[in-house]
Amino acid sequence: MTDKPVIVFPEKHRALLEHRLPEGVELRTFTDLESAMELAPQADIGWFEDFKQGLMFKASAAAENARWINTAGVGIDAFRTDLMIERRQIFTNGVGLRSDSIADFAVLGVLNIARRFAQVVRGHDKGEWMSVPKGSRSLGGTRALIIGYGSIGRAIGERLRAFGVEVTGVRRTPGSDPAEIGPDDWRARLGEFDWIVLGAPGTSDTENMLGKAEFASMKQGAGIVNIARGSLIDQAALIAALESGKLDGAVLDPTTPEPLPEDDPLWKAPNLIISGHIAGAAQLDSMQRAVDRFIVNLDHFLNGEPLDYVVDFSRGY
Repeated sequence: MTDKPVIVFPEKHRALLEHRLPEGVELRTFTDLESAMELAPQADIGWFEDFKQGLMFKASAAAENARWINTAGVGIDAFRTDLMIERRQIFTNGVGLRSDSIADFAVLGVLNIARRFAQVVRGHDKGEWMSVPKGSRSLGGTRALIIGYGSIGRAIGERLRAFGVEVTGVRRTPGSDPAEIGPDDWRARLGEFDWIVLGAPGTSDTENMLGKAEFASMKQGAGIVNIARGSLIDQAALIAALESGKLDGAVLDPTTPEPLPEDDPLWKAPNLIISGHIAGAAQLDSMQRAVDRFIVNLDHFLNGEPLDYVVDFSRGY
């Protein structure tokens, strides 16, 4: 670290951070991929918060001199974590910052499938008066499986229980709660659930965790909501399950790749809504809270103290 640590940060969020920085720290901001790549090697601390053009992946690779890389997001697969491990860089993320926003969005997804609200909106756009509802499923008395029962998963569970849904959560290490099960237990029970909500991190263990065999094991008419990572779902198998009528609907906030090409067959799959990875961004104050957390960690960093919310690379989150 230099005598005057350099923080590389998005220009669009400068107003949230600059006035809170202590003396002796220099802020350099980027506006696009080109400027991020130019500044990344200068960073002692890199905060590359932009999915566009793979900026986080490319800039984190270029930040060869950084001691600490930060993100307001939860998932880490958009970054060059292999290089961070090799360089022994500290990586902190935004676990817990956007739980409420993402949980709200997940429940919105379940409600959309149950009530076919997307079709209601399309009818409105065409000026159609709907005398018969497009969807008439109630949430009360149904059962949901939430795969990835961390801070976001638990927030989703709390909201679904308020609608009368029986919730089962999948955790790496389940506690004493009988509503929690382990990562080796959920596949055998897929046929019990009306709703499958994905909140697990994107790792080698979770890649394509829902595929042809899993969809075949699900309850007829089940619904899928993914607010985690596109890599968790075999998208070709999902399309087949929707087209066959095995699934009643799906809502995908993330996809693979992102952005999804205009000619990708997912766009034409029946009863599918793709929302463009906006669930977390819907919370207007999330970046402010991320800066609040960063300022505390910056104090730790400058004083040689351990940082909070450090990513465990061995677990992938």
